[in-house]
Amino acid sequence: MSPKDTQYKIYLTEKDIPEAWYNVRADMKTDHRPILNPATNQPVTVADLSPVFCEELCKQELNSADRYIEIPDAVREMYRMYRPSPLVRAYPLERALKTPAKIYYKFEGGNTSGSHKLNSAIAQAYYAKAQGLKGVVTETGAGQWGSALSMACAYFGLDLKVFMVKVSAQQKPYRKAVMETFGASVTSSPSDETQIGRKILAEYPETGGSLGCAISEAVEYAVTHEGYRYVLGSVLNQVLLHQSIIGLEAKAAMELVGEYPDVVIGCAGGGSNLGGLMSAFMKDKLEGKTAPKFIAVEPASCPSLTRGRFAYDFCDTGKITPLAKMYTLGATFIPSANHAGGLRFHGMAPILSQLYHDGYIDEARAETQRAVFDAAVYFARVEGTLPAPESSHAIKVAIDEAVKCRESGEAKTILFGLTGTGYFDLAAYMQYNDGSMTDTVPTDAELAKGLAELPKV
Repeated sequence: MSPKDTQYKIYLTEKDIPEAWYNVRADMKTDHRPILNPATNQPVTVADLSPVFCEELCKQELNSADRYIEIPDAVREMYRMYRPSPLVRAYPLERALKTPAKIYYKFEGGNTSGSHKLNSAIAQAYYAKAQGLKGVVTETGAGQWGSALSMACAYFGLDLKVFMVKVSAQQKPYRKAVMETFGASVTSSPSDETQIGRKILAEYPETGGSLGCAISEAVEYAVTHEGYRYVLGSVLNQVLLHQSIIGLEAKAAMELVGEYPDVVIGCAGGGSNLGGLMSAFMKDKLEGKTAPKFIAVEPASCPSLTRGRFAYDFCDTGKITPLAKMYTLGATFIPSANHAGGLRFHGMAPILSQLYHDGYIDEARAETQRAVFDAAVYFARVEGTLPAPESSHAIKVAIDEAVKCRESGEAKTILFGLTGTGYFDLAAYMQYNDGSMTDTVPTDAELAKGLAELPKV
């Protein structure tokens, strides 16, 4: 097949931007276990959460009844700057692999943040502004979320304080520059700006930090500064709700070309990308219709689904957040500093954890860093797009699945999420290219230490 006979990119139009987010909880056969107040071990209420989160986001967090939640006009207006995002048929990759499989990817890198994170950042900034807040506080790992939120806060006129995982800030100084360009104040975490940060530094003075550490600092800062609330870029129900726009658009675009995936693959750290991409297709599975096989791909250096425990745990290292039942490595687990990408959270989103526990997410795979970068470089050379390390976990497994099709002769349709670009990850690509990149996989003993500290619930 020659390039002139192919359609590489399938675009919806602006009028096709969804008018409502899809809330998968409304269709789940078993809702995830209640989020608990750690002081009482009772399910949290809007009143419990509202000192930390925006009130409307608290309502979304606890909403398990409404299947669709309307997207505000102001949010859809900003979405129009970069949405709908394209669905891309990876013809060059198919040809290079000599596979009968059809490979599609939903590309979310077409905005300045280079990431899907902007989908939720816009919504959360909007609700903060609508509540009359002065600003918001957050954490960021690899920097995509912080970059996206800085853009959204600039758009809506909000202050932004970001606690960035220290090792990521060292590896990706240009992410910090982007955030500051959009007006954010960025601090490496753990820091001496918070009580929790000082405590972590005293106990682990050489730590490179973790998302759990940064979350603790961000929450403390938010609740001690009037007019601020905390916002988060992954894990929470509200974030997976906002990210459902990815799957809704992907499904509509595939319908335009008469396709439906046999396999849906997403990288998984806290769960925002995978949860968003699979949402509309998971609805089919929950309704008993024909549905894809769902594969979650996580880093072997932070393997919550494949080696963690399904248990109640804190969402932060400082142990001040509510308790969520999720696949977790323990709140004190800190991934190796040599891990180049994001996907550094010790637990998985409660929604995804429950779906995986119940068998609706069919499989979880943990991939080592060098194998992921093998796939990333191969993809870049064939497809011409430099992928983010996070997304490259999904690329690795998509290639594996396409090779299986070549060996079996099956012509499956594969869909994966390309959450963003890798232009801020060039230090990691340099390590890969010069051979200095290493793999660090935690031992059973190292994991046991974090799991031993799980709260008794």
